[in-house]
Amino acid sequence: MKTPLALLLCALPATAMAQAPRQVTLPEGCTATMTVQTANCSVSHHFTCEADPEGWRRRVDLDRDGVSYFGAIDHETQWIESVYPRADRREALAPDPADPASFTELAQTGADSFDFTTLSDQAGETRYVGFDVLTGETETIDGVELERTDYEVRATDAEGEVLWVSRGTEFIDRARRIFLSGTSEVTGPEGSFTSDDSPVEFIFPDEPGFLSSHPKHGCGATMSKAPATPAKEIFHDHL
Repeated sequence: MKTPLALLLCALPATAMAQAPRQVTLPEGCTATMTVQTANCSVSHHFTCEADPEGWRRRVDLDRDGVSYFGAIDHETQWIESVYPRADRREALAPDPADPASFTELAQTGADSFDFTTLSDQAGETRYVGFDVLTGETETIDGVELERTDYEVRATDAEGEVLWVSRGTEFIDRARRIFLSGTSEVTGPEGSFTSDDSPVEFIFPDEPGFLSSHPKHGCGATMSKAPATPAKEIFHDHL
């Protein structure tokens, strides 16, 4: 039986902007809760699925070329699985993280460190070590109150070689227990890349644009983007 993530890849349009805007159709048993239009020509859809364990949440991202990412997190925002269709790559959280990511610790103390590993048939083992810190700043974007964070994460392979390092700012939505991207700088073998994936619009059920496959903001701008599968998508978001 296909998982909701596999079903999503089958259901979504291959090119989001090669056709008229349409609504994304989620797999049976899944319910969308929020659509987020970002500053960097992408749109994200947050949803839950009845077959998942309690507290899991899922997200799918589309840009002008179609689906770029989909994945699942648990109640503490640990990555459970992440899929990058264009790279034909899937990562899953390895058992027994050395220092599990904890949204609860971040929200209660203002800081959280993490040290965990993901496993991939395509890419092997990747270790992620870093931290999130609340800055004390809040920002209201399109009526949603968010708290700003600073973060840093270092990704290494099974031999300990650094794959990339990412630093930047993000947001948390405390009520929904999710991270939302902000500005980032990713440094790897190909050099440094900057990105601004901050939210611009929050769209909820029954509002115009909910579940739209069409990204709206920043699509005509020339931007310096990270490669297909570095920190911009593999790490934060956290969903």
